[in-house]
Amino acid sequence: MKKLLLFTLLSICASSQAIAAGVMLATEEYPPFSYRDGKTIKGASVEQVEKVMKDAGIDYKIEMMPWARAYNLAQTTPMSCVFTTAHSAKRDPMFRWVEPLLVDRNILITRSGSGVTAKNLEEARQYTVGTQRDDYTEVTLKENGFTKLDVATDFNATLRKLLNGRIDMMPISEIYFGKLKAEQPLEKLTLLSSQPMGIACEKDFPSDLLAKMQAALDKLIGDGTQQTIFTKYGLSSAD
Repeated sequence: MKKLLLFTLLSICASSQAIAAGVMLATEEYPPFSYRDGKTIKGASVEQVEKVMKDAGIDYKIEMMPWARAYNLAQTTPMSCVFTTAHSAKRDPMFRWVEPLLVDRNILITRSGSGVTAKNLEEARQYTVGTQRDDYTEVTLKENGFTKLDVATDFNATLRKLLNGRIDMMPISEIYFGKLKAEQPLEKLTLLSSQPMGIACEKDFPSDLLAKMQAALDKLIGDGTQQTIFTKYGLSSAD
């Protein structure tokens, strides 16, 4: 009985220390989900994460960095998470999950007038495809037999390569493409994958904090706040 009481007290103490220490939430430059506006980090995913952490009553800090670094941080550092992260079968046991920040389809796109055509993934494999290092799309492309890959450090670098004709196509969130195609000369080619996107936390992340974060996200979705945030950033299903 004394051992059980001691274990309970230690667990409560550890949880309290975790809340006091705060949670590190890493993300990448991927507008409009996460991006810098001056010194401020903003975006459709960032707003959701901020609301989730505040509603859960958990101290936190959001930092922006290259995706490979952010992803590695959440795998190796206690009290760390990375977002917005695609939840795949391979990644499932690597993290503890809070989701969905969105449920998304990922499509392959090209620059308008490029002459690139692909009605399916088999036809798309002949082209050079750009993506980001350690992004789930890099793994997805390899799993689907793509060998001509151009790997950049972030989304904006890949997009610039596509617009400059240095690569033939790139994967992109379909919900974001609905906004981006009105701003850039881009065309949709074919579907690459479909998956939930969420917050991926280090595998020993405290269960009580994870439960509070999930409950706060469920509430945000249920009361319509998530959809309001999507609308604010011009996000909707692409045609």
